[in-house]
Amino acid sequence: MAKLFLLRHLKSQWNLENRFTGWTDVPLSQEGIESAKDISKGLEGFEIDKIYTSPLTRNKETVSLILKSLDIKDASIVFDKALNERNYGELTGLNKDETIKKYGEDKVRLWRRSFDVAPPGGETLKQVYNRAVPFFKKYIEKDLKEGKNVLVVASHNSLRAVVKYVEEISDKNIVDLELPFGSLIKYEFDGKKYVKFA
Repeated sequence: MAKLFLLRHLKSQWNLENRFTGWTDVPLSQEGIESAKDISKGLEGFEIDKIYTSPLTRNKETVSLILKSLDIKDASIVFDKALNERNYGELTGLNKDETIKKYGEDKVRLWRRSFDVAPPGGETLKQVYNRAVPFFKKYIEKDLKEGKNVLVVASHNSLRAVVKYVEEISDKNIVDLELPFGSLIKYEFDGKKYVKFA
């Protein structure tokens, strides 16, 4: 049975500084780099036939570090901006705690976690879903249906969109889904249904 691995990139420099990153292309932090070996242990023993990631540096660096830790030298990697983080608009670069002080916790949570409310000048999760999920169905799910094991390394909201699709999470309940840096989710796919496994 084909396996799907979803990995959120390791901690970036702006994650470390608690800033909204969005489409800004920042590298991994030293802490993120050092966590790669431990994170990669969750993939040990599995054959990975294909990797999909976004062109953002933090995602590419995560892929590179994971492959190095697993001693994989000839991976088939596809880069596509459909898997980019959401655009945070006017919040990009701002400190999250200061933004909460300015706008209030409820408003900022709504901007960050709801399905169809956008941060000022930015993207909703629905818009991210509408670019990430069609890409997922067309390419990644096709590979899975062919029996390939696929690793997807992406940013928080592009992965939240994919998990929403895979686990059939409602628009209302998606607000509760949070994926920590370097979190790895594993699914088995039988051609129709995804089942999470540890």
